[in-house]
Amino acid sequence: MYGPCGFYRRPGGPGPAGHFRTSVHASPLFAAAVARLLCRVDAALGHPADLAFVDMAAGRGELVTGVLEALPADVAARARGYAVERADRPDELDPRIAWLPSPPEGVAGLLFANEWLDNVPVDVAEVDAEGVPRRVLVHRDGTERLGEPVAGAEAEWLARWWPLPAEEGLRAEIGLPRDRAWAAAVGCVDHGLAVAVDYAHTAGTRPPFGTLTGFRQGRETAPVPDGSRDITAHVALDACALPGASVVTQRAALRALGVSAGRPPLALAATDPTAYVRALAGAGEAAELTAPGGLGDFGWLLQPVGVPRDALGLPDA
Repeated sequence: MYGPCGFYRRPGGPGPAGHFRTSVHASPLFAAAVARLLCRVDAALGHPADLAFVDMAAGRGELVTGVLEALPADVAARARGYAVERADRPDELDPRIAWLPSPPEGVAGLLFANEWLDNVPVDVAEVDAEGVPRRVLVHRDGTERLGEPVAGAEAEWLARWWPLPAEEGLRAEIGLPRDRAWAAAVGCVDHGLAVAVDYAHTAGTRPPFGTLTGFRQGRETAPVPDGSRDITAHVALDACALPGASVVTQRAALRALGVSAGRPPLALAATDPTAYVRALAGAGEAAELTAPGGLGDFGWLLQPVGVPRDALGLPDA
């Protein structure tokens, strides 16, 4: 995934957007909503001279570019955009955006991780015939076999966050590396808000056979670790959450940020047909971003850092 010839670092090609569709690619309404969230963070921080927007797993920089473009002029003048990504910097990227392999430390502002944690590698555990959770070992061609029993900190994580009944074949993805990665990212924010957005599950909705899968050229595929495809698994966001955090749906978060799928009034079609068509298209895009059973069911992990949650106008869990 992240090696020199891994999926995310292969030179040329369309990048991740050529293989799967995220909220960033679905509509510019998403970046505009994140820009409004950054403005709320800015106000909660007292309008600092340097306001950071950190885009984790930035891909080709689509989100950070869209957020900076959507900011009001007075906020944009103080905003600093950071794209955190292992791949090479795109040639056409706005020169104002810093391209970094790891998040900057000590920032004040908004750190936003859209579909990052699902690509942080995790081990998979499977229950064997004796009811023992064992690590799943995978060959380069995707074939699997069971390895040693899960032990130590990983066994403790399973017991707390994803306990497996002693039934052969049940699986879990051990999210400990994601918990640690998220804690490290949040630790880079001195004051502000950190947000992780992903397809997720919580303690009451863990899938019995896990969620590990692959994506290539827009289609779901077997998760073969040969560098030709994205390999992903849903995120246990409740396990990642640090004290003071909450998890809400994308639907609730975007509605609180002004994204509405309501149809424009028909009267607008008579007075301004162009505006009506534009508003209708926007409503369709908003519907996709907030759809039940789709992007709207994604989880938003909201982690305030040194700012009161109430000042951000975000929904409760």
